[in-house]
Order: sequence, then structure tokens, then C-alpha cells
Amino acid sequence: MFQIVEKKLLIQFPLRQHLHVLACQIPITLERHNLVYRLANPEQNWQTIQSIMHMVIEGHGNLKKSNFLFFPESSLPFEHLDDALGLLKDMRPNTVTVLGLGPITLADYRDLLQRYADDNREALESVLDDLDSGDIETLPVNSCMIAVKEDDGHLRIFFEAKSHPFVGEENLDSDHYLYRGKVFPLFRCQPSCFNFMTLICIDYAYRDLHQSNISVIIEKANQIFFETRQKLDLLAIIECNPKPEHDAFGDVVNGFYGEYLARTPGVNDTATLFCNCSEETSCPGSPPGSGFGHSSAIIHKSHKLRSVDMAEYCTDDFGGRPVCRLRFGTATRLYFFSLPFFHALDPRATRTPIKVHAIFRPGQERWLRMSSDELTRAIKPPETAPIKPAVGGIHVVKEPAAACADGTACPRHQTSAH
Repeated sequence: MFQIVEKKLLIQFPLRQHLHVLACQIPITLERHNLVYRLANPEQNWQTIQSIMHMVIEGHGNLKKSNFLFFPESSLPFEHLDDALGLLKDMRPNTVTVLGLGPITLADYRDLLQRYADDNREALESVLDDLDSGDIETLPVNSCMIAVKEDDGHLRIFFEAKSHPFVGEENLDSDHYLYRGKVFPLFRCQPSCFNFMTLICIDYAYRDLHQSNISVIIEKANQIFFETRQKLDLLAIIECNPKPEHDAFGDVVNGFYGEYLARTPGVNDTATLFCNCSEETSCPGSPPGSGFGHSSAIIHKSHKLRSVDMAEYCTDDFGGRPVCRLRFGTATRLYFFSLPFFHALDPRATRTPIKVHAIFRPGQERWLRMSSDELTRAIKPPETAPIKPAVGGIHVVKEPAAACADGTACPRHQTSAH
């Protein structure tokens, strides 16, 4: 069962400022070994993560304003966990870092929960109860770490295990079937009154005959609203997803924001963030014709986004759904953008609730901030192409493949949802 537990954090975000997010769309190479996945190039993955964390710690440009740092699912090699924890101690206060851990065993996961038992009591109890039921210590676990540097400088570490496998993680051999996590933290930040959750990939869309993960989240958010008049402000999903725009995800987005059967005041202002790995990712078992990338930020259609179609990103309504979406491309990039405190905005004076501050691309020795010319290079639709206004004021334009900033064909425009 999908159980949500509340975790209180001492977080004080700056007043009258948007929250700044760095979403890292980086490549991951997975391989199968004894029926389960593992990272094929763990050292390369670690070097990439380390370089990004150093950038944030040093505060290049305006990265010192970062409040949230997201890495994709299965990105951090387990053998470098302690190295990552050492860097996390150097993060600025009021910073949240989410890292997908490379595949580990249930025994390793139990040890991590015991190491940080004070902040993971409910998850530890669930795992110990499952271990007591049989010899399952070698089951693979797909998990993530949520590291929070609180306002007073205290570093808190939380863990969360994926509740449902994708097809490549399913095996007839029960000894290699993915362990199913049952406990999911909902973080309550005080005094900033900001609430957020993190999920791993298909957990966002999973349902069974007894419950739907997203329905449980909506019910919990509504409960918070009726008890405290607060809401779920951010729902972040880290992915290694070969089909990030599959209808299974789009339908959940539709139901989450649609309010078709009942009012959902706890989530109608929620910002949904999908942080996927890049197009260079390799994952055995991915379906034919799949493509990684397309990280995105989604808000309700009432918070209109200006229609934009640029070389590195565009805005749309996710195929006619009741949302406004900032949709990125598929290349390896670091996306630095802002998310608003919707309850602190005056809609009469705010026309752009999400702002892209910077995009970084990989260079020979370091990450390079893309120039204004690269980012503002608009993609012009053909004169004969019809432009149809969509829900929320977003224009969806059907157009052929166009050149990206580097002059190559842009897969984003070949797979746009219309």
C-alpha cells in the first residue's frame, strides 16, 4: 500500500522570491547482470554528478540561489554515496537535493535506513517487517535519496524506494523481482509553509484494484488544505523513462489537474516537475522507438504560460490537457529555472509564473552556459501551418523537424503532442 508520512523541515526560503530549480538531464548507461540492472559506467556517472554539485556549491552565475537540485533515477553509483554526502554537507542552507541511487539490494537499503534511522523510522519499520517474512535480502531496490540542508545548517537524509517496477525490472524469478517500497515522505517546510513530495518514475502513474498512488496524494493534499489551508506546492518525479510522454503519464496529469469529478483544492496550484535522463541514455529492455529526455515543468492552465517555441524548449498544453507545460528537449542539459509561490503572487501583476534563467551544456572540461543567441534562436513555423489556440492560452504548432542550437535535427519537434 502507498503510505504517506509527513516530515517536518526547518526551511526558510527567501521572501518575495521565486524558488530556483536545477534539473539535471544527464545520460545514464545501464546494463543487465544476473537478471537485474546495474550502472555500466559508474565512474563516469559520478564524475558528471560531482561536477554539477561543485558548480552549485561554488555558486557559478546565479546558481547560488538554487533551492532544489534534481538528478534522474538510478544516476548515483552506490559506491560513491559517501562521496556525495561529503559534498552535500557543503551545500548552502535551505537547499534540497534529490539523487536517484544506482540499483542496490534490500540489505543495502536496510543498512542505509538504519544509518539514518531518526529520519527514516517508518520506512525502516516497513523494510524490517518485510525482511522478517522471508529470505529476501538480495532483492533489487530502486531508490532515491532526498538530502535537505536546513536553515540552521543541519543536513538531514531521507530515503524512498520505488513502489512498482517498469517492464524491464520485472522477472519471473521472484529472487530478482524489484522490491516494492511502501512509505513515501511528504515534506512540510516551516516557517516557509512549502510542501513537496518526490516520486520515482512509474510510481507517478501506478494503480491497482485497491488504490491509485496519485489519488492517495490528492487526498492527502486535500486533507492538508482543509486542516491548515496549505497545499501541495511541488510534486517532483525523477525518471529514467524511455517514454516520458506516454499516455499513461499524460492521463494522470489530466486527472490530477482536471477536477472532473470533485474539487481538489490541495493540488490545483501544485507545480509538477519531471526530471528525466538525456537522449544519450542506454537501457536494455527499452521499447522500440523510445526516446529519453523531455524533462518538463507543469502547472494548472489558470496560471497561463506565454506561447514560446525555442531551440531548447517550448510551451504547450500537453496534448490538450488542462495544463500549461514548459517542455525541454532531449539533449544533455542542466536546466535552471524558477517555480513560483502561487499563493504569494498577484495575478494582475504576474504574467510569467515560470522563468528559465539559464541552460548549461557539456563542454570539454566543464559545463558551459548557453549564450543568449543560442537560447533565443526561435524556430519559425511554416507560413501555411495552422496555429490553433489551445487550452490555457498555449499555441500548439504542428511543424516539421527543425534545427537545434547545434544545427542537428531536433527530435522534440518530431514528437510534439498535438
